[in-house]
Amino acid sequence: MKLKRRRKLVKYADILDRPIRFNPFVFSRMFLLWAVLGLFGGLISGIYWVVLMFLTDFLGGYQGWLVIPIMAICGLLAGLIIYFIGDPGEMQLIVNNIRFNKGKLDPKNNPSMILSSLLCVASGGSLGPEAPLVQVTGSTGSWLGKIFRLKGEELRSLSIAGMASGFTALFGAPLGGSLFALEILHHKHAVEYYQAIIPALVASGFSYIVFALIVHLGLGPTWHLPAYEMATVFDFAWAIFFAVIATFVGWGFIFCTKFFKNLFGKLKTPIYVKTLMGGLLLGTIAFYLPITRYFSHFEIETLLVGDFTIKFLVAVLIFKIIAIAITVTSGWRGGFIIPLFFCGTALGLLIHTIFPSINLSLTIVSCMAAINACVTRTPMSTTILLATLTGFTYFIPILFASLTGYFLAPRIPFIGAQMEEKEKKALKNK
Repeated sequence: MKLKRRRKLVKYADILDRPIRFNPFVFSRMFLLWAVLGLFGGLISGIYWVVLMFLTDFLGGYQGWLVIPIMAICGLLAGLIIYFIGDPGEMQLIVNNIRFNKGKLDPKNNPSMILSSLLCVASGGSLGPEAPLVQVTGSTGSWLGKIFRLKGEELRSLSIAGMASGFTALFGAPLGGSLFALEILHHKHAVEYYQAIIPALVASGFSYIVFALIVHLGLGPTWHLPAYEMATVFDFAWAIFFAVIATFVGWGFIFCTKFFKNLFGKLKTPIYVKTLMGGLLLGTIAFYLPITRYFSHFEIETLLVGDFTIKFLVAVLIFKIIAIAITVTSGWRGGFIIPLFFCGTALGLLIHTIFPSINLSLTIVSCMAAINACVTRTPMSTTILLATLTGFTYFIPILFASLTGYFLAPRIPFIGAQMEEKEKKALKNK
């Protein structure tokens, strides 16, 4: 017995004598780099949001017919910035650089993107700040990667982590933002860059903390839907049914965007002329339907608490789709995720107004999920984002709706860079 005790004492002493070491696979230099990137991402996003809200309040003071010249002037200024400073590109370029340019996002385009997007979003364009934030934070990841001489998948993962920090800051959902940064890169294979999931989660977590401190972000939902209790198992069937209707609306948005893209593409004029024309059209729509102005972060809540007629909801849905399409194709800068959620809300309210016996929350969240998944091809992250943003705690109906929109989407994705090179060549040869 004494011998056994001595052996145990020697063993414990040996363990205590060893220095404590961090596991290099869990806590390492790369972890610190992801964390620093997240801090940068949260800081950039917070400052951008504060400036955006200041400009929005200032420009929002011009109401009535003045909204038309204000949006036209802001469109002209944004176009001049892009013309003289440089074209920052859009989400298409971001996805293309991550996939086919070794994950490198060029920071030199950030000044043009920041200035032009602030004018476009604050004046009332139907695009949100998610795309500008993603480009700026993603390029910050590329910049840090170059400083530390990262190459290959490490550099790509850092750029994706930067993108995730931007998504997370705006949506307030670290898990959803991280998955969205991965899913948006491919229209079929959601985890093609699965190596970046942990970097994205770490950067998103730190970005969320900093952004929340700057803008005093709460932990509750952004949009408040009525309480939902699952009545029967057929609620899942209703979710799929609503998603089918919403997917048709998603197709309508895609075709509407292609129409205006061809229309503006035929104009052989500088970009500032196109942005000026876009501003005039958007201002006219906003004059007659003020709720279609802006990127809908706050307007969704206005829809939810209001009492609107069927005719008004139909007009809002149609002209909001047109406004998003004009904003996307006339050279204005921003992202279309939150505006698509607005369209889903309007469609859900329209269906519920016609059939009031159907649960309102289930109808709205199903339409929101299906439209976004149809256009962006992001069913997993859409499910998590909507659960976080709306407080709708039943994941399964949202997932069913998202998958319905995803599988009923057009064969050719709205964001062309999501396709493989061989798919693009095959389409060109047809």
